[in-house]
Amino acid sequence: MKECTMRVSGLLHYGLQLPDLAQGKDFYTDFGLTVDEHGNRLVVRCDGRDQDQTLLVEGHDKRLHHVAFAAPDGSLPELQRHLESLGIALQDAPTGGPEGGLWFHDPDGNAVNVREQELASPRPAQPFKQNVAGDYQRVDKARWLTANTAPRPRRLGHMLIFSSNVNRSQDFYERTLGLRLSDRITGKAVFMNSGPGDHHVFGFIQSSHPGLHHSSWEVNNLDELAMGAQVMADKGHTVGWGLGRHTLGSNLFHYMRDPWGSWIEYFSDIDQISEDWKGQDWDVPPAVWCPLMPDEFLQNFEPKPE
Repeated sequence: MKECTMRVSGLLHYGLQLPDLAQGKDFYTDFGLTVDEHGNRLVVRCDGRDQDQTLLVEGHDKRLHHVAFAAPDGSLPELQRHLESLGIALQDAPTGGPEGGLWFHDPDGNAVNVREQELASPRPAQPFKQNVAGDYQRVDKARWLTANTAPRPRRLGHMLIFSSNVNRSQDFYERTLGLRLSDRITGKAVFMNSGPGDHHVFGFIQSSHPGLHHSSWEVNNLDELAMGAQVMADKGHTVGWGLGRHTLGSNLFHYMRDPWGSWIEYFSDIDQISEDWKGQDWDVPPAVWCPLMPDEFLQNFEPKPE
């Protein structure tokens, strides 16, 4: 087995094919993101972050269009040689995808793009004072007066996609892009990191075929998670799951189901890891506390590839 001697530096964006771009614009705008037209596609960004986070392209049905990763400057020639040594054929960008970088397909047929691009810094959060046992920081200031602001996510943190074989997918992304195992629920889900930082930036959920399971977007705190759930429900996006705290990654979460059957997540307070982190196999539920998980949460509503 030829190991990858370089490692991508993180998740850049994902592409999503939709039958109705206007509906896509409305949904991502409701979620608190900025959506602009760029040619024949829509570009989704977080306020204050100079980085495309989602590209929406038009097609006859909803499908995961591609996934894009960041790579260090000057690293693509080495990566190209490595991919060719593995027998992986490079491809042209798919219709609607951004030109440039290296394009190839994973074992499930997903289009993967690696680009020499730095990850943009998220808009920094303003710290706020909290009152907890033995450490009462906020005095003569009523928190509720500033706890009712609709969230504006600060970055795309991670995404999980469906895979027909999560172990094969893990092996592929380890060998090609240098992603590393963070933790795994044996036979069901795999969480992967790109080095020091978030516990996971990418991962897989077992299914019969590929598709987007969820994308996850960072907000400041618990108040913004709860306000996001309320705002989305008020706008008609009433199917969700949360509030809770995940096991693997430990992040606080609230999910909403999008109009096409995938999920989108507000998250906060995710575990940070170093190079010393060792991934493990676990037999655990998805959260330490939360409402019951909806029956459809693990269903893949994308059509099977022809």
